[in-house]
Amino acid sequence: MSASTRPDGGFFGSSPFQGQFPQTRLRRNRQSTWSRALTQEKHLHVSNLIWPVFVIDGANHEEEVASMPGVFRRTIDRLLPALQEAETLGIPAVAIFPVTESRLKDPEGTEAINPENLVCRTVRAIKEAGLSLGVICDVALDPYTSHGHDGILRNGVIVNDETVARLCQQAVVQAQAGCDVIAPSDMMDGRIGAIRNALDEAQFQHVQLLSYAAKYASAFYGPFRDAVGSASQLGQGDKKTYQMNPANTDEAIREVAMDLAEGADMIMVKPGMPYLDIVHRVKATFGVPTFAYQVSGEYSMIAGAAEKGWVNRELVMLESLLAFRRAGADGILTYFAVEAARRLKNIQ
Repeated sequence: MSASTRPDGGFFGSSPFQGQFPQTRLRRNRQSTWSRALTQEKHLHVSNLIWPVFVIDGANHEEEVASMPGVFRRTIDRLLPALQEAETLGIPAVAIFPVTESRLKDPEGTEAINPENLVCRTVRAIKEAGLSLGVICDVALDPYTSHGHDGILRNGVIVNDETVARLCQQAVVQAQAGCDVIAPSDMMDGRIGAIRNALDEAQFQHVQLLSYAAKYASAFYGPFRDAVGSASQLGQGDKKTYQMNPANTDEAIREVAMDLAEGADMIMVKPGMPYLDIVHRVKATFGVPTFAYQVSGEYSMIAGAAEKGWVNRELVMLESLLAFRRAGADGILTYFAVEAARRLKNIQ
């Protein structure tokens, strides 16, 4: 058996023509800065970053999320200057997440379809400020329900079709406010096709659909639920009847295939780093724009460890984001977006 072949007769590596040591020394390409740059396979650019932001009601106020060091909830007037910096840095898009006051929440999430809700007012303010950022709006009911679930609850069960009807209304309201990308994260069956039809009937054919097609029932969402105030409502409940089982990969491919058939323009995998195998498989299978969400728990692990001095925040941040690109992600939703963009601008 040749040194370059496996016991099954195949070749190690991608080519049967790779040499062997000592004729081939792979360290030669790593020995200098210029050579490492020249042979780097994947690159992280500011254009790959999407910034998720939290908006609260009121004026001239911001507050740090305790479980997400360095991440803030901001009123619209405080958010706009932050978004102006993001635009200047070259970040292409922002994702809006509202912190809804408890008095506005009810079991059916009716505030989601209010044209004057916090998300719609934020979107209009961004557009009126003349910012060229793409605006992504989450479509799900959990910021608006008193029970913290993504859908309408009937006798302890999240009802699919009634929820989809409400999500269609929510999507149209957001599009009317000026949202560029509708991003359903609810994981109800059939919602992509229904929302696409609703948008088209309302003459919003140009509005894009970013489907959270492979969203898992993950323990990594905890700090996000703290940030938007849905953790206390959810209590001891879980979302396993509609979000995916973390053990499943084939199911993710089925979900993506269905959402693409229903009209999704882009696909999201959430969470990110623990599911890079899913990102890679989705990209390799479908070859469509594929995004990943570096979720709150991933951010908080890095930020918390950095605060303790256990890891280098900047280096781990950039390495983690590059890992998304290596797996095949075209876009990365990350709370590090502005920080990473500043660093990337410094080294470009």
